[in-house]
Amino acid sequence: MKYSIIGAGVSGQGLAFLAKRQGAEVFVSEQKNIPDDVKSLFTQNHINFEEGGNTDKVFENVDEILISSGIPPKSKILLEAQKRNIKLTGELDFVLPNIKTKNLICVTGSNGKSTVTSLIGHILTKAGLKTATGGNLGTASSTFTQENFDAVVLELSSFQLARAEKNFHSSVSIITNLAPDHIDWHGSYENYVEAKSRVLKLRDPEGIGIIQDRDFEMLKPEGKIIVLTWDKEPNHKTFGNIFMADDEAFLTLNGKTELLFKYSDTDLIGSHNLENVAMSLCAMLLCNPFATGGPLPRITGTHCLSACGEVSDLSDGGVISDVKSLLEGFKPLPHRCELAGIIDGVKYIDDSKGTNVAATVTAMKSIKGRKIIILGGQGKGEDYTDLANAVKSECDFAVLIGEEAPKIQKSLETAGFENFKNVSTMEDAVKVSHDMAKSGMVVLLSPACTSWDMYKSYKARGEHFCKIVKEWK
Repeated sequence: MKYSIIGAGVSGQGLAFLAKRQGAEVFVSEQKNIPDDVKSLFTQNHINFEEGGNTDKVFENVDEILISSGIPPKSKILLEAQKRNIKLTGELDFVLPNIKTKNLICVTGSNGKSTVTSLIGHILTKAGLKTATGGNLGTASSTFTQENFDAVVLELSSFQLARAEKNFHSSVSIITNLAPDHIDWHGSYENYVEAKSRVLKLRDPEGIGIIQDRDFEMLKPEGKIIVLTWDKEPNHKTFGNIFMADDEAFLTLNGKTELLFKYSDTDLIGSHNLENVAMSLCAMLLCNPFATGGPLPRITGTHCLSACGEVSDLSDGGVISDVKSLLEGFKPLPHRCELAGIIDGVKYIDDSKGTNVAATVTAMKSIKGRKIIILGGQGKGEDYTDLANAVKSECDFAVLIGEEAPKIQKSLETAGFENFKNVSTMEDAVKVSHDMAKSGMVVLLSPACTSWDMYKSYKARGEHFCKIVKEWK
């Protein structure tokens, strides 16, 4: 068997090594340059490769082409493969059948998926399960095919899901939320939603899906679904629901409602992170060996894995008696509503990962207090009407930066918001924000754009912002 693999990034490398372990002949083709350390690993494992472009070597005696994450569907090499009737297989279809675990938890969504994936992995590990966490988060899913785990938690991107056809057999599938993103890659929002929905459609027939109640009509999910809502009565009758109240969240299954957690149990910033905690704790409760088949699973200690007692038996009246212990030690992922510092009573928050309108609007609305927001970068072709309306509602001032600044400015002006200033550097953005902010306010870097006009990544942008804040401090 010979495989050609398109892409030599993290997922492409994982595919290559997995295929080689299965005894196949492997050839890797990469458009860009391959790092020297990766080329050395390929050579040590007798994996042939090319870099700097995809050539016809991809097709030489090939039986199947494996596509790593992120390769555009209309790339020339894939279109040529289709013309030649060569079988194309996405990363998930090749890897997931080789993962052996009682609990495969798959997480996707427009925003929050990395936090939820990491948090589920954290609390399952705290609860005593041998847990692997990765996927689109950084560690390729193929890494987890060499040993058995009690649970495997994977973040899945819309790019990966768009090519998925085989059943995942996931016990829990989560869509954190839906909002327009990556339209240029998928061609339309409808195609993007269809890709995301595959995480539900391809789960185990008895697996449980967790989604937002507001996304129900768009996803049209089937089977056992738990919806999260801030309204006491969800709009849809489902297997269960998570109700986000003023100070605590409740879980309802089979008509029985119990406390899931108190908001004071977590230090994560913003109401959107409260949703992330709720979905993560719910996913834990649905895992084997926690799930018991009764009205609600009961967790009274990190190693008590069976149902027990009535509500009155628990010290806090909740389904999990040690939420604080499970959440303890979890740090917010970098550049996702992370506190960069406090200067003169003003909180500076780094949300550089806010690279689309929905993420930035959510951050603005989730964080309490009046704000000064830093916006701009390289756009994704989005409309900024909703962004401008949120700025008008939540912010006293906006600092605009990067290629997209003129387009965002136009939307702000159309919305009747005139309190903004254009700057050319992040240093100037922080200085203007510092000058405008008053004690008790928040300066929020949540650009609603990618970083690629000024930085190599959102991480580099966030790190620069934090460095400037620390120097000011």
